[in-house]
Amino acid sequence: MDGFYLLILTKLLMVKESNKTDEPFKVEEAETVHVPPPPTEKLLVLGGNGFVGSHVCKEALDHGLAVASLSRSIKFFWLSDCSNQGRSSIQEPWANSVAWHQGNLLSTDSWKDALKGVTSVISCVGGFGSNSNMYKINGTANINAIRACCRRSYLSFSPAGVMRFVYISAADFGVVNYVLQGYYEGKRAAETELLTRYTYGGVILRPGFIYGTRRVGSMKLPLGVIGSPLEMILQHAKPLSQVPFVGPIFTPPVNVTAVAKVACTSSD
Repeated sequence: MDGFYLLILTKLLMVKESNKTDEPFKVEEAETVHVPPPPTEKLLVLGGNGFVGSHVCKEALDHGLAVASLSRSIKFFWLSDCSNQGRSSIQEPWANSVAWHQGNLLSTDSWKDALKGVTSVISCVGGFGSNSNMYKINGTANINAIRACCRRSYLSFSPAGVMRFVYISAADFGVVNYVLQGYYEGKRAAETELLTRYTYGGVILRPGFIYGTRRVGSMKLPLGVIGSPLEMILQHAKPLSQVPFVGPIFTPPVNVTAVAKVACTSSD
């Protein structure tokens, strides 16, 4: 009799277990984990309201970067609503998307705030004058910028900092180098500093004569009228550039838009 009841109990347990397998699985909703978006890349263009710099700013915006510019002088527009009390004199829609800063690279304290959140820098700073002034503008100013950016990378608590520095220098022009001694000595000194401070993140571009529409005050100088056909001619006369002393003079010109594209790609 005990065996009979044991058999019945076993069958009941088997039926109960089989009913469990027919029940749908209960899936509990997992806890949502909020992953912060990747940090926005921010580019600082040194000399952003100049001929080359303005094209770099525009190209960088097309790349989807947050763009800031630092220039020694900025013409201000005072708006009635005071929503944007300082900006470049560039009268193009894209200029509204750039954060414009005024500062002097020869005085680091005057522009340190412009480096906040910056992950890469493109320097378009350069100029002419006496040999001493050319060395100061092309050399000392850029060296100060490189050191300040490097220092900020080391002191930054974030893994970002200024990780990439692109310097738009200039191609050698042979005998012209001796005429513009301060200009080229300054450029080369800045290049040496960049390669020392940014062993892996430094990029040097050495374009020839850069042409395009250059704005001088209210006037527009269409340098492309000369530069574009000259580029085509010299591209087919490359052996001339190998002639000792005078060969570098035959280095083909390059369009400012092409320089801006390469600079922005190099800053990624």
